[in-house]
Amino acid sequence: MATKRKTHRGAAKRFHKTATGKFKRGHAMKRHILTKKNASRLRGLKKATLVSKADTKNIRSMLPYA
Repeated sequence: MATKRKTHRGAAKRFHKTATGKFKRGHAMKRHILTKKNASRLRGLKKATLVSKADTKNIRSMLPYA
């Protein structure tokens, strides 16, 4: 019998699986030093985006039950 795998808790808080099996993530650069960033840039950073194909394999291994 195979052992149960542990979920990487840091990854579980940062990534969420979509219905099609891809992973959503938030944008970086939204926490501080916001005064020099223009409004349209900040609006874009609000929206979630998908994890790149190159990183999806690593995310999937960190979230085995997602």
